Amino acid sequence: MSKARTVLIVDDEIQMRRTLGAALRGQSYEVIEAATGTDGLLKVASRSPRMVLLDLGLPDMDGIEVVRRIRAQGDVPIIVISVRNDEHNQVLALDSGANDYITKPVREAAFLARVRAVLRSVEPHRKESAAFVVGALRIDPTQTRAWVRGIEVKLTRTEFRLLSALMHEAGRVVTHQQLLRQVWGANQSHEIQYLRVYMKQLREKIEREPARPEFLLTSPGVGYRIKIAD
Repeated sequence: MSKARTVLIVDDEIQMRRTLGAALRGQSYEVIEAATGTDGLLKVASRSPRMVLLDLGLPDMDGIEVVRRIRAQGDVPIIVISVRNDEHNQVLALDSGANDYITKPVREAAFLARVRAVLRSVEPHRKESAAFVVGALRIDPTQTRAWVRGIEVKLTRTEFRLLSALMHEAGRVVTHQQLLRQVWGANQSHEIQYLRVYMKQLREKIEREPARPEFLLTSPGVGYRIKIAD
């Protein structure tokens, strides 16, 4: 079994494991399963899956703790799939290291698209000497330059770091705290208003209509994401 196509499903509901497993196998993924957090952690360590799909309501430990322990072991991508649809749990899971958060019930086509998007986002990026492209946005990390629809826009270094952080996670929500830590450092991780000011400036430079953004989308109460073209 190739770990490059192996997905671990950690969920105590047999039917959910069967449903997700069938969808994944239909796309030629190999699937392994665990019904508890403990077994899931063991299989992450022993089987090195390409991705983990994780329920939060596990019988032996809370899924957030499982996210933290998996992330402490390495950088395998994690998608939380849970009935908990409140903002608090979503932010907590993403801040703890999850790459994405899907609420149940799961719609197969959208689920598989999210799996593909997360796998794309964590693939090794091209060498820093090459430009990085997401749709109509393009950046060159070596020269701190950015283009929108082929037209160069002048960004400050901070604006460039913010855009770069979002582009490298294209398609998924990056929380306020993650962006603040990545762009400004740990000491600024709670200054959300600071982030909003820079996001407003960035939108004014790259959006046709800053009040109706095409690229830099807001996830209310959670963070921001770069939209991937449909």
